[in-house]
Amino acid sequence: MTANEPQPSVSSAAGETTLTAHNIKVLLIDDQAIVGAAVKKMLEPETDIILEFCQDPTRAIPTAAEFQPTVILQDLIMPDIDGLTLVKFFRIHPQLKDVPLIVLSSKEEALTKADAFALGANDYLVKLPDRIELVARIRYHSRGYINLLQRNEAYAALLASRQALAAELAQAADYVVSLIPEPLPAGNITTAWRFFPSAQLGGDSFGYHWIDEDHFAVYLLDVCGHGVGSALLSVSAFNAIRSQTLPQTDFRIPEQVLAALNDAFPMEHHNNLYFTIWYGVFHRPTRELKFASGGHPPAFLVSPDGVLQKLMTNNLFIGGLPESTYAGSRIAVPPGARLYVFSDGVYEVDPPQGPMWTLEELGAYLVEHRLESGADIDALYQKMQTYHGRDILEDDFSMLSVHFP
Repeated sequence: MTANEPQPSVSSAAGETTLTAHNIKVLLIDDQAIVGAAVKKMLEPETDIILEFCQDPTRAIPTAAEFQPTVILQDLIMPDIDGLTLVKFFRIHPQLKDVPLIVLSSKEEALTKADAFALGANDYLVKLPDRIELVARIRYHSRGYINLLQRNEAYAALLASRQALAAELAQAADYVVSLIPEPLPAGNITTAWRFFPSAQLGGDSFGYHWIDEDHFAVYLLDVCGHGVGSALLSVSAFNAIRSQTLPQTDFRIPEQVLAALNDAFPMEHHNNLYFTIWYGVFHRPTRELKFASGGHPPAFLVSPDGVLQKLMTNNLFIGGLPESTYAGSRIAVPPGARLYVFSDGVYEVDPPQGPMWTLEELGAYLVEHRLESGADIDALYQKMQTYHGRDILEDDFSMLSVHFP
């Protein structure tokens, strides 16, 4: 590594990367050797300033591209190329267009100054200037350019970091989706579902499984907030339900499941995160659906004749208070009924102007439009996109449809 090269960034003790430390580098372009010698003598006491002298103006552009100066001193009167034309060339060069340029002239002429500034020069000096003034202007313009380089470097690092984070969040969202069971297209019970993550990774998880040959469990939980922490808690609670690993819990009894989850996931042990849940168990021989909800929106049971019933119990969210009691309820499911379980992101959608969509409006939509497939849920999501005025909603859109023949 030569002295002309910028020093690379270094890592601090905390693991953070500092910005590149750039040297002050001056490129002097003048056809007169005596000027080059004079400027060199002026800058010799400034040990932190590196000078490169280019006596051939036709080599000015390639020399500057290789040297990477933080400021350019350029004469206006030179053979082979007009000084103002060279200024214009510098300003259209993609690598050099932002480098501060100080033009040097033998005369104090207002018109020449105006032309130089119009073409992109940053400063104007009558040569040869006083040493103190020359050094001050070199430092001033170099400092501004180095700040620009470091700002661009920080922006590039931030953009790369955001892209990497976005990729990681997309992978996390894909992982959450991979845990959701495949839709059941045929059989005693059929299902359809859609999960559309919000702009930030959220905390929705849902699923269903046969506990035994007679009991079919359906559940959806929603962790407060967004980000990796919410997603991790959601997946942990989801896996506890799916694998039935909560101790001393009969997973056929919804209120026991909620109480066990409340004991297993106290918010003070999970960065003050809590979650809401709807959990139901359908008993196939009797067609009875037992259910319990903790702070969650009601599920909707829509009969074949269009009667909608809200299924919820007035329980606290999960993780709020230790040893909370949870109540359950039950309902008979008529043949052909359809159960809809969803997160609040399905209906709490703000338009650009006007009121938020309501739970009642969602219920009316479900009665009018039976969501019997994923494509039907897609249509609802598209309606919410249009209502919101944006392609991505503010919260996760999670909906599960269960058909009981």
